[in-house]
Amino acid sequence: DITYDDQKVFQLFSDGNTIGIFQFESRGMRDYLKKLKPNCIEDLIAMNSLYRPGPMANIPDFLKRKHSNESIKYLHPDLEPILKETYGIIVYQEQVMQIGSVIGGFTLAQSDAMRKAMGKKKKDLMATFKIDFIEGAKTKGLSQELAIEIFDLLAKFAEYGFNKSHSAAYSVIAYQTAWLKSHYPSQFMASALSSELDDTDKIKILIDDSHSLGLKINPPDINKSSKNFLSLNEENILFGLGAIKGVGDSAIEN
Repeated sequence: DITYDDQKVFQLFSDGNTIGIFQFESRGMRDYLKKLKPNCIEDLIAMNSLYRPGPMANIPDFLKRKHSNESIKYLHPDLEPILKETYGIIVYQEQVMQIGSVIGGFTLAQSDAMRKAMGKKKKDLMATFKIDFIEGAKTKGLSQELAIEIFDLLAKFAEYGFNKSHSAAYSVIAYQTAWLKSHYPSQFMASALSSELDDTDKIKILIDDSHSLGLKINPPDINKSSKNFLSLNEENILFGLGAIKGVGDSAIEN
């Protein structure tokens, strides 16, 4: 029942405090989040799509456009509803398909075939699509020059376009995870630590992150500890015996 406009959650993303957050915990991603200052789920979906080899080249422009006071210029008014959420930059495969349909008059199936041809740089096939796209655009009142400019723009971005529905699903999970970290940090970090019992390096990273959140990691206690890390209260986590090298499950159970 959580809402997707929780400012406490977006503050966590904006601070780059995303250790343990699905898809958003790499150092590079955290640095970009601090610059992006996301304030809506659409920003997370876009960043999830852009933070990949190839599309990453568009991140500086994306950041600049989000925070710029200049109005973003669209080559044609019909492009604005399609590209507004990504600040005029083509980020998603679905946007390529929509532009093919709205500007070029293609069916969505034809648009997807065009996108695939562009992505794989099939020049002969692209040439055929270009002719059809220009003709379709001209029937909608666009000049040939503008139609060519839009098609070339599509060809430039189609190679890097990511599937939005895939990124959206990832970002919803990330937001839900961040919601838990924002509102229940002790319980969340105890769970995150318990999921990495066999990885000493990751345990250290998560313990350091817990400290940065103001949480205290209490040392193992033979009378209180279990295999997993336990949230004792809002400020304290009890170290899990399963993270101690040489202590086996059966010994912990006994």
